[in-house]
Amino acid sequence: MKRILCFLTALAVLAGNVWADEGMWMLPLLQKMNGKAMKDLGCRLTPKEIYDINNSSLKDAIVQFGGGCTAEMISDQGLLVTNHHCGYRNIQKLSSVEHDYLKDGYWAMNRGEELPCEGLTVTFLEHMQDVTDIIGKAAQKAEKEFRNEEDKESKIAEAVEKAKEKLTENAKKDYPHCDVEIENFYDSNVSYLIVYKTYRDIRFVGAPPSSIGKFGADTDNWMWPRHTGDFSMFRVYADKDNNPADYSKDNVPYTPKQSLKISLKGIEEGDYTMIMGYPGRTTRFQTSPELKFQIEQNDIRIAARTVRQNVLLEDMLADPKIKIQYASKYSGSSNGWKKWQGMKLAFGKLGIIERAEAEEKAFQEWVNADPKRVKKYGTAISDIKRCVDIVKEPSLAFTLAYESVYNIELTAFAGRMKVAFQRGLESGKDTAAALESAYKALAPLYKDYSFETDRKVAKAMLKFYRDNAKKENYLQNLPTEFADMDINAYVDEMFDSSSFKSEEILENAIRTKGTGIFDEQTLKAFMSFSQAVFGPYASVQAADKDVRNARKTYTAGLLEWKKGEPSYPDANFTMRLTYGTVKGYSPKDAVVYRHYTTLDGVMEKEDPDNWEFVVPARLKELWANKDFGQYAMADGKMPVAFLSNNDITGGNSGSPVMNADGELIGLAFDGNWESMSSDVMFEPALQRCINVDIRYVLFIVDKFGGAGWLLDEMTIVK
Repeated sequence: MKRILCFLTALAVLAGNVWADEGMWMLPLLQKMNGKAMKDLGCRLTPKEIYDINNSSLKDAIVQFGGGCTAEMISDQGLLVTNHHCGYRNIQKLSSVEHDYLKDGYWAMNRGEELPCEGLTVTFLEHMQDVTDIIGKAAQKAEKEFRNEEDKESKIAEAVEKAKEKLTENAKKDYPHCDVEIENFYDSNVSYLIVYKTYRDIRFVGAPPSSIGKFGADTDNWMWPRHTGDFSMFRVYADKDNNPADYSKDNVPYTPKQSLKISLKGIEEGDYTMIMGYPGRTTRFQTSPELKFQIEQNDIRIAARTVRQNVLLEDMLADPKIKIQYASKYSGSSNGWKKWQGMKLAFGKLGIIERAEAEEKAFQEWVNADPKRVKKYGTAISDIKRCVDIVKEPSLAFTLAYESVYNIELTAFAGRMKVAFQRGLESGKDTAAALESAYKALAPLYKDYSFETDRKVAKAMLKFYRDNAKKENYLQNLPTEFADMDINAYVDEMFDSSSFKSEEILENAIRTKGTGIFDEQTLKAFMSFSQAVFGPYASVQAADKDVRNARKTYTAGLLEWKKGEPSYPDANFTMRLTYGTVKGYSPKDAVVYRHYTTLDGVMEKEDPDNWEFVVPARLKELWANKDFGQYAMADGKMPVAFLSNNDITGGNSGSPVMNADGELIGLAFDGNWESMSSDVMFEPALQRCINVDIRYVLFIVDKFGGAGWLLDEMTIVK
């Protein structure tokens, strides 16, 4: 098997030609690909000071936070800062009606008041190594050895896996206390071995109330001008040797290899900015058939989430307890819901599909001009379209079921309990012990569960599914035919008779019914819903290999076609760097957006009758008195947020925005509405990154929160 492409040849780049405002660049290649461009734009750090494989560098201050965000170390005592919405789930888990840290905020006034966050992790990047050649040589050797074997492909795959296992084993020996992954880039044309160190004792230090940290909520989400103080603070703890450890009162604050200095010098339009973090997923190598299909799937997601979110929000606004229980669930749902709406609008306004089609046409013309290229890439686009046509209907059926009936929590509880019970039996436990362990695994979920809210969701979601599913995909094995079912009556009967109503009822039912709890309608409904989800998905999985192979070929062709141009792989939640400048924009004729907002705008948006725009009394007092201290701008106003043209996506939330000296000037937390197609195609004139100004962060910590003791451990540059 020949490598499709020589990576370094394909990515040979004249650094001076790089677009400074586009690109999620790989750290090991900064010197080769971006060094000159970054310097020309104003960066005063060398690529080696940003990323050094052998020595401490700026990348050691940047971490993966939880499962999908970025954070940065801001002291040599383990203190980190990230977005409020990144810490939201953990703050919610710590909250109760008596101690509502979401509504009221929280600030530890000493180390003893820092609150342990069960399950939260922080991960540091230790090492990256390009292993494409090593894996490719293993594949080539196997191809020669088994070229006449009927199962040649499986033999090659086995050889590749063995090569990966050996690389992983060696890396684990070299890096104790670490995890090792092999990640693919450029649709599997390139592979890197990546070493991470994950810390498990993370404690909540503080966050402003949601009226600051989530100011504007859904209305302002993805919008500019923005006035959200989107930040929260946590601390990483380690054992006495500075290594990862489970929570213990004996653990001590982690000492990072690097922490960021914090700049109070402020920003001006045109200033150099760079962002390091863990962008999640982009699809900039996708073809027009895939993009069209993506919009179809998003339409289903938007419609389903609209129905569910309306039910949740009504109950959340009516009951403080339910508001806490569903705060994180609602926030996580609504973020994608609004983004997908903006994406569809941007696709239409910016002609994204048409531009992709034009590129594919030009690519095909280039391919057809050379018989060798025809042999390698000639059918790549048509192969992708064929695969999309195969998976389209089952994928849409999967998405519809997943976004609707699979979101009924009561039935999901029964399903999780049954799976955990079966695993217990398989591990050698007897029936009673397996039931007990399954119950203990499920019980914590009830803290964030409202039985009556879920009943309403179930009725709404079943009706939505019946109205939108094709009849051949209707739910099976229910008490009556789904097409004719009285959904309200069915849901009421199932909910009222269920043993999974609450933690206490379930505990009692296990004692009295034993495994009889699995004979109820709750589990039968879960099995029916699961079939609606995973039945269609089997067809999708069957075609997955063909889809991946076609994408790999197409991406390889694109890289060869555009050899010598700047190129970076799609985001895949590995650390990247993007660089650009502070910059405003004009979204439409006669409208020009300034590059920053101030606290004045918070007061202009205030609406005490709208939960999204309530302003705390203390913040109004500080504003009225102009009590901004050292955090004010030269004109005396208090900065809140600013814009830059850095290239980010989901996962970059919480990423540090740094100046030319690598000092922290803000936290990235959002993109702008006009560029919601950015995961597919970068639009330089419109795409902006929305950042909370670090001066506003420190102002809220110090002046509003009264936690100035935290600033004593930071390195602040004026």
